[in-house]
Amino acid sequence: MTMRRWLSTLVVLGLALLAAPMARAIPPIQEARLDNGLRVLLMEAHNVPMVVMRLTTPAGSRFDPEGHGGAAAMLATMLADHTARRDYRAWADWLDARALRLGADADRDSLSIGVTTLTETLNDAVAALAEAALAPGWDKKRFAILKSDALAAARKSLETPDVRAAEVTLRLLYPHHGYGHRPDGSVNSLARVTLDDLKGIYRRQFRSQGAVLAVSGDVTMKALLRLLRPALKGWRGRPAQSPRDVAAPAPTEPRRVHVPMPTRQTTAQLARLGPSRYSRDFFADMLLNHILGGGGFSSRLMDEVREQRGLVYGVYSYFVPLAAPGPFVISLKTRADQTNEALKVVRRVMREMHAGKITARQLAAARANLAGGFAHRLDSNAKRVSLMSMIGFYGLPLDYLQRWRARIRGVTLAEVRAAAKRFLDPDAWSVVTVGPQGR
Repeated sequence: MTMRRWLSTLVVLGLALLAAPMARAIPPIQEARLDNGLRVLLMEAHNVPMVVMRLTTPAGSRFDPEGHGGAAAMLATMLADHTARRDYRAWADWLDARALRLGADADRDSLSIGVTTLTETLNDAVAALAEAALAPGWDKKRFAILKSDALAAARKSLETPDVRAAEVTLRLLYPHHGYGHRPDGSVNSLARVTLDDLKGIYRRQFRSQGAVLAVSGDVTMKALLRLLRPALKGWRGRPAQSPRDVAAPAPTEPRRVHVPMPTRQTTAQLARLGPSRYSRDFFADMLLNHILGGGGFSSRLMDEVREQRGLVYGVYSYFVPLAAPGPFVISLKTRADQTNEALKVVRRVMREMHAGKITARQLAAARANLAGGFAHRLDSNAKRVSLMSMIGFYGLPLDYLQRWRARIRGVTLAEVRAAAKRFLDPDAWSVVTVGPQGR
């Protein structure tokens, strides 16, 4: 069996083995700091000889130069593609020979580099992470090729109504803010992105004192630090901005915008500013969203708009908690001639909940559903690393996961109704529709 096939087999096995103990107890998050200020978080899991690592830095798309949306995403692509020591072919061959999975991505607040490895090749994985993070290649020819690929993907995405709606929604919510474009950028913005844009983000934001390395798997903190210290000792500095430095977006007047597109159905998004990651009422907000449209077929919107009236193919709600208030969105798809009727029912549900029409039974069902499904959020090394990265990046308490279910169960009906009062006034939401002209 090849190393790559063995790794794939262990990934599947690991999911099964990790799920059982996770349902009983959540291992503690261990913390250490390197001399350069890098924060290291570890959750041990010795069921399977694998380790997942994720290095997260405050270098997300909100740092894209104005009009150059997609620069941070391009930076992530470049960091994973090649290094100063190895071109893209040699880099791919080197990783493949050691069965290492390395990738990078950027969201609105952060840029991350992740590696999955067998325990026996952990030293190579740490070396790969250090090389990708600290020795960018800046190859001009590769940049041109990767930029061309990104532009092609952006053009293709314009065929997707959800993407068209999201672009307009973000411009409405964040007209003068770094969150006002999709992290991947648009055709127009990507065309303006230069290699110097990537270097600027890297130079200003990709620093050890603003970064978090989250690790989960078959390793101890002592063994991990023994590898990390020499590999990352040359990385220093403080980022120009931290997550706490993000300015709050100014509220905007709600608007209704239609984007013509030759489709038989309409995609609609209702949107407003939602909670930030630091909201004191975060768990009440989460339960409110679950009752509204985040709970699948048990949610109010799915029941009233689809199940009772058959007006939509699907309807759901979500919010994106960021360093500053992120978008709160209700999304639906419907037959074009039913758009206004479907939106009317959505607004009626919002208005009822805004007025406090949320029952103790609905809250109890949402609490049970979220608390009962919590183990599935932690049933793999990758999921645990993702959560630890969020905890470390936003500076949340290290016992956040241990207290999560208790926090959910402790939310009162009055708190959820207060959240509905804050967020669900339908007249405060913008509406974007994508579909046939005149709808």
